[in-house]
Amino acid sequence: MNLTNPTSAADKASRLRQAIATDTVTMPGCFNAPVAMMAQQLGFDAIYISGAGLINGMSGYPDIALLGMEEVARAAAYIARAVDVPALCDADTGFGEVLQVMRTIQTFEDAGVAGVHLEDQVMPKRCGHLDGKRLVTSQDMERKLTAASKARSNPDFLLVARTDARAVEGFDAAVERGLRYLDAGADAIFIEALQSEEEFGRYAELVQAPLLANMTEFGKTPMLSVEQFRQLGYRMVIFPMTAFRVMMKAVEELFTDLRDKGEATQWLERMQTRSELYDLLDYEAYNEMDRYIAGNGDTGGEAK
Repeated sequence: MNLTNPTSAADKASRLRQAIATDTVTMPGCFNAPVAMMAQQLGFDAIYISGAGLINGMSGYPDIALLGMEEVARAAAYIARAVDVPALCDADTGFGEVLQVMRTIQTFEDAGVAGVHLEDQVMPKRCGHLDGKRLVTSQDMERKLTAASKARSNPDFLLVARTDARAVEGFDAAVERGLRYLDAGADAIFIEALQSEEEFGRYAELVQAPLLANMTEFGKTPMLSVEQFRQLGYRMVIFPMTAFRVMMKAVEELFTDLRDKGEATQWLERMQTRSELYDLLDYEAYNEMDRYIAGNGDTGGEAK
């Protein structure tokens, strides 16, 4: 986080559009601010704020939209404002119908994210790689997207339409919905849960737009690399829960050792050190700012 000259949300939105216009952008899923800061430190050009990561991590609820719009937006704001790289955020179904979708877009834009994706499921939504999903009509989703497009104050704010039609209505319907969503105002299409590399290639041929691929583990999509998606024509590849899953497995192993052995000495080499955490958080910059202000360094005079 830049304390004195943070990157504006408008700049981030512009940078995200420029990035996907020129190359394929890898977006690791970030479920809190330090994870986002680490992604930035390691050179990622953008991050993804997963709805599942937020709701699982904050509340312990499953990803069925049990947190409200303002709760999600507040959490997303902490993440987006902690980094200078753009963040694309999961906004579920928009948290309601047309007027609520408009408010959702304005709230997430104010939160500092560079864009959101909206999905065409019926509430309560389900994970895109689970069975039993239900969709709203294409017309209803188009109305939401038109409203969302009108609601944003910054035309660079990226509006991504997610369709879960492949699993419910079939591949051809997913293509038709993608094309209609673009006509309704979407800037990009998130095609969820395609089931083969061939399907991803066919979809890119038929839907000529910036496309987002979800490389989630243990789902319906085969494990493909970012380079494979690049060759297929995709501009965004998200890894929504990868870090979360690795973290939870590591915590499970650590807690097992604590329960059984009563100590964590053998984990020291696998820990982030205190100094590494402080460097990531830029702790010294806060101390410097505190000393500057306490010394009234902005005026050079005595504090009154």
